[in-house]
Amino acid sequence: MAQVPATPKARRAPLRALARLSPSRAMSATEVPSERAALALRAARRSLPVAEEVVFLIPLVGPAHVTDWGAVGRRLTATLESFIRQDDPRWRAVICCQERPALPDDARVTHLPFEDPAPGNDKWRKLAMLADHLGARGGPPAYAMSFDADDLLRQGSVGEMLGRQGPGFLAETGFVRDVATGNVALAAPRGPSAPLRKPFWKLCGSCAALLHDPALPQSAAFLREMWQHEHRMFPHLAALAGLPLAPLSRPSVLYELNHGENFGARRGRVSYKSRFVAKYRVTDAEMLREVIRDFP
Repeated sequence: MAQVPATPKARRAPLRALARLSPSRAMSATEVPSERAALALRAARRSLPVAEEVVFLIPLVGPAHVTDWGAVGRRLTATLESFIRQDDPRWRAVICCQERPALPDDARVTHLPFEDPAPGNDKWRKLAMLADHLGARGGPPAYAMSFDADDLLRQGSVGEMLGRQGPGFLAETGFVRDVATGNVALAAPRGPSAPLRKPFWKLCGSCAALLHDPALPQSAAFLREMWQHEHRMFPHLAALAGLPLAPLSRPSVLYELNHGENFGARRGRVSYKSRFVAKYRVTDAEMLREVIRDFP
């Protein structure tokens, strides 16, 4: 299973506008599975439940696809520790992988075995399995967030989402750290002093938390289709489903690249991000202390 191509940008806004006027006409106007799943969820939902937890769905690369399985495990441990450090304990994490990695002694962290032997990049198949698992498990309403096993969550992020409530949240701002150079950049929407800068959600897949209603089978079905796309499609699909994403209040995720085992590196998609870090490198001493403090 390969990553599903994105809908051309020129088609996205008109489809969202049509969905607001007539979801049925919008359904007839697209054959894209993720967009049809979004519209099906929009039609089925009558109200927004209150989320009771945040669920992180992590597709972990298998040992056969990496050169240093130990390093992969150490980065996963750092990711999970960033969850454990949250001052709000209402979260859980599911890690999908061929081999069970070393996991902390915490009932909120579980392993979902992956046994599909098909060759190639299996990230998208793992995400599909995680969505199916989420739908089958049931449980309370939750924010569902696909999360890469080498990213870090800022302290207080779980509490912010559960405290604010709403259809979902988007990491518009976040930090990108180039492990090879040690430099850190702030990813954020464009501004007068940075007209070409990119928001965080265009650089990293650990960027969107959507309200999942286990009472609606269309909810997990939509997440399954959405996670087959690149993360730049997430805001469009969420809005199409009637779940517009609100920005988190501060840089909430740190994305590390050039550590040797990035999914993106295996797809040849890291070099431009290295250039981004070099161009938008953080030099403010207080902000650098903030990164060290909140992303240890």
